[in-house]
Amino acid sequence: MRPKHPNVIVELTGHDGNALAVMGRCCQAAKQADLPDEHIDKFMVEAMAGNYDHLLQTAMLWFNCV
Repeated sequence: MRPKHPNVIVELTGHDGNALAVMGRCCQAAKQADLPDEHIDKFMVEAMAGNYDHLLQTAMLWFNCV
């Protein structure tokens, strides 16, 4: 399945894997790709709506995670 924003590349491997760090990298990448704040806010709400696995799945559904 193709992510919602395939042009937003989030580097997850080789970095701190805690939830706050993952969300921070996702938000930073989204801002650098000039996504509207509304999209970033929607991602954050969806990402925080579950456990850590849900966060990772949401990140992969929204962005190109490598």
